[in-house]
Amino acid sequence: MEKLYGNAVVGQSGGPTAAINATLSGVIRGALAAAEKGVIGKVYGMRNGIEGLCEERLVDLGRIFNSEQHFTDLEHTPAAALGSCRKKLPDPNENPLSFEFIVDIFKKYDIRYFFYIGGNDSMDTVQKLSEYTKSVGYEMRVMGVPKTIDNDLWGTDHTPGFGSAAKYIATSVKEIICDCAVYTTKAVTITEIMGRDAGWLTAAAALPRLSGGIGPDYVYLPEREFDMNSFFSDIRTALKAHPNVVIAVSEGVRFADGRYVSENGKVDAFGHKQLSGTGTVLAEALRDEVGCKTRAVEFNTSQRCAAHIASATDIRESVAVGKKAVEFALRGVSGHVMIFIRSKVGYKITIDSVPVEEVANKVRSVPDEFITPSGNNVTEKCLDYLRPLIEGEVKFRHEAGLPVHFKI
Repeated sequence: MEKLYGNAVVGQSGGPTAAINATLSGVIRGALAAAEKGVIGKVYGMRNGIEGLCEERLVDLGRIFNSEQHFTDLEHTPAAALGSCRKKLPDPNENPLSFEFIVDIFKKYDIRYFFYIGGNDSMDTVQKLSEYTKSVGYEMRVMGVPKTIDNDLWGTDHTPGFGSAAKYIATSVKEIICDCAVYTTKAVTITEIMGRDAGWLTAAAALPRLSGGIGPDYVYLPEREFDMNSFFSDIRTALKAHPNVVIAVSEGVRFADGRYVSENGKVDAFGHKQLSGTGTVLAEALRDEVGCKTRAVEFNTSQRCAAHIASATDIRESVAVGKKAVEFALRGVSGHVMIFIRSKVGYKITIDSVPVEEVANKVRSVPDEFITPSGNNVTEKCLDYLRPLIEGEVKFRHEAGLPVHFKI
């Protein structure tokens, strides 16, 4: 395909991760390298994703990133350095004016390369922009670059950001198990972990079994129906074995009728039911039914911003996938999302891409072979899958005893 000359823009969307800025670094590195060759002109960043693009809140990244230290500091900075959003674009067939407006902005800034770093909902944006720009004959390359701690993006072995979140969760649960073991009073500690529709993060809570041999007593994923009576029975069984019970539960566990254990009746911009306090709900129910001491620990935001304990594998792969997205776009690929393919023997990753329509608005669940027949824990095969994703420790600069973070 002939070379396409023009400017590039990159944005971040959805919930941040400890590795999303590493992917941003990869995209910027790749785009600036192309700029030096004269293929890409300016490299813009859109503040707060597509929302900021629509408001023309763009920043010239080429003026900011002028040293290797800037890139390495960015790669170890949590959250989304460009800012994020949860803006859902309408159906272009029903509301073409919104897309005409966006294309006018593309034309104004001569944007021919669009990179969007995000999860399932962000890929919906990529798909709509790709289809619309193609339908109106505006030549550009639209690329989705994966990001989500939930690890639920379809078509890829895993997602950038997941490994670091999994490492934080596994480490925190292991520390909680140690802390709970100091008392003889019967007590149950419930760790609530993110994951609305897929239990990948909660499954990572079982990883301490690989380091010391002791993991949480039970692990409950949204892939299995949650039954309160079975839950009570599980806890009674565990309390007979030892006084200090620790369990991991996904925020998205739901009953047989489809109701989330903790749904509050509210929905977000994408129509997802808002959840709150699954651990607290279960702790209160357990206290009333079993009569033991209970407490709920909600990891919440820490799961996605704990850059101080990021996985070196995750950061390395996140930078690489950002670079590859630019490489693929320069080769003429458009309307695709980048993916990881794992080798069948050992751990080796190949980066490729698939059409975004194969990915957008789909959920990749934890497979049956990763869940025990009883439905209240994960298998050794699951731990074998997870282990390489959390391996390796990152090194980063400190100042006054604290990590140095980069601000755009």
